[in-house]
Amino acid sequence: MPRTVVKMPRVADTVDEVLVLEWLVADDASVTVGDPIIRVETDKVEVEVPSPVTGTVIEKMVNVGDEVETGSPICAI
Repeated sequence: MPRTVVKMPRVADTVDEVLVLEWLVADDASVTVGDPIIRVETDKVEVEVPSPVTGTVIEKMVNVGDEVETGSPICAI
C-alpha cells in the first residue's frame, strides 16, 4: 500500500493555524477513511480531524502542543 502524507485540512474559513491537543490513534494503528486521528483546537472550537485514507499510521509528524498551519504534514499512513 502506498504511503500517504496527511496534511492539516482547513478546519474553519478564517483559521490558518491550530493547536494539537491529542492524538486519537497510536503508532502502527489501523485506520479507515473517516476515523478521527487527531484532535486540534482553533481559537474558538475543538475539532477532530478524520483520516482521508485507509491504512496504518506509520509516522506522526507533529506533537501535542504544536501549532500547525493548514496544509502542513501531520502524519503518514
